[in-house]
Amino acid sequence: MPGAARPSFDPKLLSPVHWPAWIGVGVLKLIARLPRRLLLAVGRGLGVLVQHFPSRRRHVAEVNIALCFPELSKTEQAALVNAHLRDIGLMMVEFALGWMGTDRAIARTPVTLEGIEHLETARALGKGVLLVGGHFSHLELCARLVSRHIRIAGMYRRMDSAVFEWAVLRARLGYADAMFDKDDIRGTVKYLRSGGTLWYAPDQDMRSKDNVFAPFFGVPAATITATHHLARLSGALVVPFFHRRRPDGRGYVLRLGAPLQDFPSTDAADDTARVNACIEQMVREAPEQYLWVHKRFKTRPPGSPNVY
Repeated sequence: MPGAARPSFDPKLLSPVHWPAWIGVGVLKLIARLPRRLLLAVGRGLGVLVQHFPSRRRHVAEVNIALCFPELSKTEQAALVNAHLRDIGLMMVEFALGWMGTDRAIARTPVTLEGIEHLETARALGKGVLLVGGHFSHLELCARLVSRHIRIAGMYRRMDSAVFEWAVLRARLGYADAMFDKDDIRGTVKYLRSGGTLWYAPDQDMRSKDNVFAPFFGVPAATITATHHLARLSGALVVPFFHRRRPDGRGYVLRLGAPLQDFPSTDAADDTARVNACIEQMVREAPEQYLWVHKRFKTRPPGSPNVY
């Protein structure tokens, strides 16, 4: 199987310099063991702290939401910012559950899966599938939830902490078919050509040489063209993958859309704009759950001012 190998333990990780990271991993494991109602209550409590704690990330969210929702009043924009910051608290505990939760806890998490027929059609054609989605707060948990129904692989960026890289990669490989480093294009294409299903989120500013400026909520956003190239090189179908958290702890909705027609085209910029439009549609359905604290518009078109 291509992709990252299951990491072996390096005794150097026991060095005192890594102890704070080990404490962080331990806290995540403890949170993941909490009963579901208590876990969500902890997440909501953390969200209140995040909302009221001064942070530059609040400014980033304010700028992003003002740019993307100019039709909202200042009061409505502020309400969405606060709702998103509260959502960050739930994101923290959902990351813990997604990475460190037991199989039993994952199995007990309420899930509605829609559109599985689109995946079955692709497989009947002998095609690989590129599940394209966005960076929503519950992406790690929902990746694990959907893996109970679909064998999927993922693309990832190495973590700065060696301890978290070891712990999280081992956790992901416990439920994923494979994990590919973001630069392992050859392995990713080979996996898709073999009929595999890969989850991919191309909606962050990667500052890559393969970026184009494509509209996102009507704002030019530097967007990686990898979706176009992966589909072109592998022949995989591109299937929109959306997930949202239901209110009041009632679980999650995972939805597979119909494959994008006539994709890829001969124009990488046009295809990238289509992908951004799909993700924008997902965001509008659950705007407070999208990762607005990321500097999505950090890279600007020539001559445009910095927005942050």
